[in-house]
Amino acid sequence: MLINKTQQVMTTLTKAEEKIMKILWDIERGFIKDIIEQYPDPKPPYNSVSTIVRVLVQKNIVDYTAYGKSYQYYPLISREEYRKGQLSRLVSDYYNNSLKQVVNFFSESKKLDEKELDEVMKMLEDLKGKKDD
Repeated sequence: MLINKTQQVMTTLTKAEEKIMKILWDIERGFIKDIIEQYPDPKPPYNSVSTIVRVLVQKNIVDYTAYGKSYQYYPLISREEYRKGQLSRLVSDYYNNSLKQVVNFFSESKKLDEKELDEVMKMLEDLKGKKDD
């Protein structure tokens, strides 16, 4: 679950919902046709995109402005809010809220090269310096 300013609890999005959110974050506001234009070919059906957007509205993640029978949609949460929430959920659900376990996972799986490891070490040193103040 994610916490944000707009609502108390937000569920994790499906891949299809995330795709639409990424598009809305990029274009900021758009009608269904605007969202579909951002997809690569072959474009998804209008009704499929419309259904997913309506689900996002029901989840209070997207809202709209009505122009007659047309609706212009916009995100209620920022990309950064979603990213932070997803990372927090991941660390909580899979790593016991332990930064040490996260770093250990990446070091054991050799996903960090030496430069990245140096950058992470610097970040941790900076964080430690802030905590000491």
